[in-house]
Amino acid sequence: MDIYQQIKEECLRSTETSPIKHLCQMMQKDYVHMHGPEHHVLDGACFLSALHSAGVDFDLDAALDEMIRRGRQMPGATCGQWGVCGSASSVGAALSILHGTGPLSSDQYYSDNLSFVSQALQAIAAVGGPRCCKRNAFLSLSVAIDFVDRQYGIKLLKSKPRCTFSPQNQQCLGTDCPFFGE
Repeated sequence: MDIYQQIKEECLRSTETSPIKHLCQMMQKDYVHMHGPEHHVLDGACFLSALHSAGVDFDLDAALDEMIRRGRQMPGATCGQWGVCGSASSVGAALSILHGTGPLSSDQYYSDNLSFVSQALQAIAAVGGPRCCKRNAFLSLSVAIDFVDRQYGIKLLKSKPRCTFSPQNQQCLGTDCPFFGE
């Protein structure tokens, strides 16, 4: 089964209302690499799945298909080469899918989506590089949880993960990472 189809199937089965906890479970799968463009789908998919589990009414199956379509278009290494982290973009795409916004939208959701991504990128930039898809996913989803609570009153469970991926990450920041766990 294609990696993105596996992500979709896991998200459809999940009842988790913490996108971070769901993400941590998914990142343990052997098809999710330490760093990789699968995060451009995975991070937004976990966010959509948690929103659906929390009672937000939308077609999760269709939303995940669209998340896969959009996320697959984004190449790896966008953080260093484009200045836009794929995780922030993934969760931003998830919000856009949820809101049904596009480039010609003129409603508040258009602004909200951009505002969220800028906040997520600011959180990622504050920690700095080098890249870490796990750390940036935790940061993007933490910002997203606060954002949807503040903007829409949607309550998702928030937890601060303790990273278990340091041994696989040759560029790990160690104790300079807010999620570093020994």
